[in-house]
Amino acid sequence: MSGVRAQQKEKTRQALITAAFNQLSADHSFSNLSLREVAREAGIAPTSFYRHFKDMNELGLTLVDEAGLTLRQLMRQARRRIESGGSIINISVYTFMEFIENSSNQFRLLLRERSGTSTAFRAAVAREIKHFILELAHYLEVETQCDAYHAYVQAEAMVTLVFNAGAEALDLDTQQRIELTERIIWQLRYIAKGALIYNKERKSS
Repeated sequence: MSGVRAQQKEKTRQALITAAFNQLSADHSFSNLSLREVAREAGIAPTSFYRHFKDMNELGLTLVDEAGLTLRQLMRQARRRIESGGSIINISVYTFMEFIENSSNQFRLLLRERSGTSTAFRAAVAREIKHFILELAHYLEVETQCDAYHAYVQAEAMVTLVFNAGAEALDLDTQQRIELTERIIWQLRYIAKGALIYNKERKSS
């Protein structure tokens, strides 16, 4: 019976997370959400909320973790697709833009809380971005045979560029988003090419 209760509790917890994400939009940020709104969307009584989260701040930090995890999983899938053939830059950028289109509320949360008023939220988003940078840096270090420091610098530049592009993409129509995607791909190629040339020069000097 305890197993059934645990499953039901997890199901309700996920319902609260989904409800909060569903209520986010371009005009409705997390700071505008109320506990009652989220509980009503999830189909539970407001008092039941506290069985799953201490307060709205804890829910918000969980949303940041969930959004970051979703994107990291997508990018890992993209790298597995790359292993079977394809451009790392093209596939990664297209995957990221698909995330923006299909999970815009999750990305908006990361963007807003990245520079929000809450220190805890800013730190949580910073950790998620650091995860992306470290994973990409490790991939670059292995694939390009460069040292860890320069792999990290290159990865940091790429992730910063792509996240900024994602913020711009949220407000674009389909054609504008396609054009932005192509520009980002070229900009990332320039970074990758420059890094490759630098590494060769450094090894030969």
